[in-house]
Amino acid sequence: MKMEELNYYYNKFKFGEDIFHQLMQKRVRDILLVSTFYDAFIFEQDGRLSEQIFGEYRQLNLTTAPRITSVPTGADALVKLKEHSYDLVITMMRIGEIGPFQLAREIKTHHPDLPVLLLLNVASDYIIWENHPEDKRYIDDVFLWNGDTKLFLAMVKVIEDRINVDFDTANGLVRVILLVEDSVHYYSMFLPSLYSVIMRQTQRLIEEEVSDINKRLRMRIRPKVILAHDYEEAIEAYHRYQDYLLCLISDVRYRVKGEVDPQAGIKLLRHIKMTNQELPMILQSSEDHNQAIAAELGVNFLNKNSKSMLSNLRNFMVYNLGFGNFVFRNAQGVAIDEAANIAEFENKIMQVPEESLVFHSQFNHFSNWLIAHGEVQIAKRIRPMKIEDFASKDELRKFLFHTFRTVRIDKNRGKIINFDAVSLTEMNQIIRMTEGSLGGKGRGLAFLNALLCTMDFEKKFENISISLPSTAIIGTNEFDLFVENNNIVELVQDKSDEEIDAIFVQGELSEQLVQRLEIYLDGVHYPIAVRSSSLLEDSQAQPLAGVYRTFMLPNNHRDKMYRLRQLMDAIKLVFASVFLSDARNFLEALNFKAEEEKMAVIIQETVGTVKGEHYYYPHVSGVAQSYNFYPTSYMLHTDGIANIALGLGKSVVEGKLNFRFCPRYPETEMLPQTEMVRTAQKEFYALDLSRNDFDLTQGEEITLAKLNLKEAEKHGVLRYLASVWDYENYRITDNLEERGLKVLTFNGILKYHYFPLAKIIEELLEIGEIALGIPVEIEFAVNLDYDHQYNSKPTFYILQVRPLSVNTDAYRIDPDALDKRELLMYTEHGMGNGVINDLTDVVYLDPRNFDKTQTVEMQQEIEKFNESMARQGKRYILIGPGRWGSRDKFLGIPVRWPQINRAKVILETGLRDFIVEASQGTHFFHNLVAMNVGYFTIPFVSSTDFVDVEWLLQQPEASRGSYFVHIQFDHPLVVRMDGKTGLAVIHK
Repeated sequence: MKMEELNYYYNKFKFGEDIFHQLMQKRVRDILLVSTFYDAFIFEQDGRLSEQIFGEYRQLNLTTAPRITSVPTGADALVKLKEHSYDLVITMMRIGEIGPFQLAREIKTHHPDLPVLLLLNVASDYIIWENHPEDKRYIDDVFLWNGDTKLFLAMVKVIEDRINVDFDTANGLVRVILLVEDSVHYYSMFLPSLYSVIMRQTQRLIEEEVSDINKRLRMRIRPKVILAHDYEEAIEAYHRYQDYLLCLISDVRYRVKGEVDPQAGIKLLRHIKMTNQELPMILQSSEDHNQAIAAELGVNFLNKNSKSMLSNLRNFMVYNLGFGNFVFRNAQGVAIDEAANIAEFENKIMQVPEESLVFHSQFNHFSNWLIAHGEVQIAKRIRPMKIEDFASKDELRKFLFHTFRTVRIDKNRGKIINFDAVSLTEMNQIIRMTEGSLGGKGRGLAFLNALLCTMDFEKKFENISISLPSTAIIGTNEFDLFVENNNIVELVQDKSDEEIDAIFVQGELSEQLVQRLEIYLDGVHYPIAVRSSSLLEDSQAQPLAGVYRTFMLPNNHRDKMYRLRQLMDAIKLVFASVFLSDARNFLEALNFKAEEEKMAVIIQETVGTVKGEHYYYPHVSGVAQSYNFYPTSYMLHTDGIANIALGLGKSVVEGKLNFRFCPRYPETEMLPQTEMVRTAQKEFYALDLSRNDFDLTQGEEITLAKLNLKEAEKHGVLRYLASVWDYENYRITDNLEERGLKVLTFNGILKYHYFPLAKIIEELLEIGEIALGIPVEIEFAVNLDYDHQYNSKPTFYILQVRPLSVNTDAYRIDPDALDKRELLMYTEHGMGNGVINDLTDVVYLDPRNFDKTQTVEMQQEIEKFNESMARQGKRYILIGPGRWGSRDKFLGIPVRWPQINRAKVILETGLRDFIVEASQGTHFFHNLVAMNVGYFTIPFVSSTDFVDVEWLLQQPEASRGSYFVHIQFDHPLVVRMDGKTGLAVIHK
């Protein structure tokens, strides 16, 4: 994956399909109007031309309205053209000595591509136009002013369509309406109405769109109008654009080979009917007898003299071209139902009678409606299909349903779409429940999802789905409203965490959000996760991983109001986590105040399936980093590292036992097999679906169950995840039929490639690192189930992506120049970069007093030492055994970051009976990286790494607890860290 390739995909997402941002490249932005002072006055004062044009553009959501510069004479116009460039010249008939024809000739001589239009202000001037046949070629077209400023908009659009149509049709499949009319009076009146119908339809589609990006594209792909004045022009335009024609509208009487032919339009329609029976056509005439001819040809008729002519035109475009709502009709053409958008169509198509399906299929109404909605490619695929191609009417119905559903889903894939009840359960899109920032997690998810959908990333892996779980995000505006409306800042002053939770739960969410949550729960009946997404969380500046809450909700109570209360409580408690003591301490360490933080909330489908009677969990959860701080063997830092576990990801992010592998070398065992057995995952987390009535203030684990591998074996999920420890041969075997202890090695996935987990992770990390510009960390989950009945495939779900702070540029250590006798510590498993030379304090755990059954007591004691350091404004070096920050008290001291946040250097040591791997992949570890804390590991058995414990024990003690000792030196201990090699030392 190269930067250029990623840039290509980013632009493709940003502008939609590659070509859309290139459509309508040539715009009319500056108009030179050549008219007498009187005409200019009439336009501006009577018609208020500039104001009206600006109003039309603004009302139709068009781009910037063109600027009009007026000059009174042709001579003045030629001077202006030398001073400034224009996109269009509109000239009146009486403009001084240099008349319109001479002016046009001069303009075309020096500016051959500059369009010139002649605007007549009285119908009698048309005779002058007709009497200059040789000069007509210098003027692009002629119009008759009728007092309607919409004519100016139509004139501008006719020119823009003419200069853009070739490129836009060939590259963007834009549709074309061919209008054949020679009466300047009539088309000057008709064109504004035609454009009005087109623009209103486009406006409808914009309002229907739930994605802001799609809205911007809609104006660019509106149908073009091509105006022809005689038979030869019409035939040439038809053959040029026949693959893109939306419809043909033709007068009856106009010139054929230079002579007026009263049957010209009829001849044109018959000629086209010979090769194209399906093109919708209108024959328009002021002579009533032509209506019978239109009926004979099987085309629509429009009477020019009818008072309802414009209404009839709109009805034709709605009925035949798919403009407006789709009106379902019976065999007699009587309306029986209608759909305003594609989502409603999906619902109605499964309910309307079979005769309606047959009726609309016969006349291509379905494909026409798709074309009007800009879905040209799909429309072209289904248009050739006949009713006879389907075994039954029911098969036709299902085909139409799936076709339109595919259109809607594909249109929104990778997008952030505004609240839309129909799309709530779809994957690969993000629903914006309320306005405001998406927060750090939300931004990362939205960006990566957009990129992967644009790249069609999952197509790289056969029979595998890669997606974002169904996701909705509550923007930060709701947090601001909640805090303000419920007087939160004042109420939480000097309150305990429990009191703060109670205050938030009693608060009220906005009425709009509550209504939307009710609609959400009407369509969502699977378990959901309610996650934090604060402004600072997972940002590149200060990623706060794991500081805030996540709640897993079974979402299965019989009473929807119970489910609503549980969801609202979860949202409020996520809001509350900003003000809790741990978060406040963390933010203060970053020089932020809680009041500066804002919280968005992610509501996401919980990945998993029902196992056993009432448990719900995925086969695999994990965290992967594109930078490995502790590579082993021949692996490089840049090869990355992954930690995976059975069940919910809590096992990984909280530092409990899990499995580590390198995505680039997944078959390489990173530990001896005996160690793999000892450190393998023994328990896992699942969502307990039987707990459907609970109090979330009791903690995030209230809905979870901790299960052992025996339960997983009963659930039948270990087939590709487990191996067996062969006691007799003292080795691991992948034959699950063997007797022995089940060990989670994930060999079925990593060695035998049942699921391409390692390859997916490797490529995602590469894409993420290129896209964010720094190393990244992703959280993910995997379901391995394959359900043929529901066409569901094994799926890799992306849950989060965040930047990983790595600085490897600055500092280098020459190991040959070190005198190890002068060192307190030497390790080749260090994380950090640079020099720290202002630490005079060390707090270490006396190894003689360590007891792995008393780690909770040790946690309480180290917190007191940390508080003492905070009061003195000091930072210190912390030394102790096991995995710091693990929530598993048997793997290390289960501290939270605020309990040791004054430590500038943390040193994990191994003991004879207490050997634990470093804590990569945990939220605790991620925050150490973000805070630029020196983090070192000393394996118990190492030929190189050491910490001089004996020397420490001999130093004078400043204070001592039951477990920890505080030493205060009279000189700083110098800490040096080589970020590239992982070498780190502390000088005595």
